[in-house]
Amino acid sequence: MKVEVAYARPDVQLILEVDVAEGATVEEAIRLSGILKRFPEIDLSKQKVGVFAKVAPLSQALREWDRVEIYRPLIADPKAARRQRAQEDGARKDGAKKDEARPGRKTASSKPVQASADTKKPAE
Repeated sequence: MKVEVAYARPDVQLILEVDVAEGATVEEAIRLSGILKRFPEIDLSKQKVGVFAKVAPLSQALREWDRVEIYRPLIADPKAARRQRAQEDGARKDGAKKDEARPGRKTASSKPVQASADTKKPAE
């Protein structure tokens, strides 16, 4: 049966089609694909793998045309990164003076503005 084995780095992405025996596991497909020789940084004892974007054990049996994916370790914790971006966005917004009115917006201290002669509608 045919399955695919996928791995991606920022500089290269690779999907290999592999013929495996019926009932082959995720690990067998990865080893048969030769991807471990092409990318020696892959360490199956440390890196997570999955089938169609769902984390799976190396012992999981595969079905025809499953796509086995080898995931790279995260550089940063996603929750911490979101929290930091939110704090940075908040700091940027707080950087402007809170009392400063934006153009075209009324504030509590704004006085009504009289329309000038050139902005009044002509009489019909």
